[in-house]
Amino acid sequence: MFAAEIRKRRIESMKSSRWQWHLDEIFVKINGERHYLWRALDHEGEVLESFVTKTHDKRAALKFLKKSMKRHGQPEAIVTDRLRSYGAALKEIGAGERQETGRWLNNRAENSHLPFRRRERAMLRFRRMRSLQKFAAVHASVTNHFNQERSLSSRPLFKANRAAALAVWRGLCSA
Repeated sequence: MFAAEIRKRRIESMKSSRWQWHLDEIFVKINGERHYLWRALDHEGEVLESFVTKTHDKRAALKFLKKSMKRHGQPEAIVTDRLRSYGAALKEIGAGERQETGRWLNNRAENSHLPFRRRERAMLRFRRMRSLQKFAAVHASVTNHFNQERSLSSRPLFKANRAAALAVWRGLCSA
C-alpha cells in the first residue's frame, strides 16, 4: 500500500524531456534455483519497476517491458547491457531504435543493485518468488523515497529534503 502510493506520487514528477530508462537483471537464488530479477531505473536512478522470472529469455524480457511501459509510458531512450533478449523484445514492441548499449552506459543500473544485495544478505536470502517480488517492489519504493543525493546538495538543503520525505512517510503511515 505504501509502495503504490509513493510510486504514484513520484512517477509523474520524475518525467522530463529526456525520459531515459536503464534496464538490467540480476541473478537471485531461491531455494538453490536461479531466478532473475529484472529492474528498470530512470535517468535519475529511481527504480521504476522490479519483476521476477524463472527464465532469462526474450519472452521474460518482453513481459517485463510490456508491464513497465503500460505502467510508466514509453521512454525516449532505453539503455541496456548487451543481452540479446532486450534487443529481440524491443524489436517486437517496435522500440528497437530506442535501445542504446555501450561499455559503461548502464553503470547506473549496475550500481543500483548494491543496496538490494545488502538487504538480501541481511534477510538471509529468499524462500519464494512471491516474497522476492513483494520485497523488491517495496524496497525500491522506500529506497527511492528516502534516497537523497547527498553529494549534490548542501547540508541545510539535504536536511530540509530529508525532513520533507519523513513528513510524507509519516503522513502515509498515519492514513
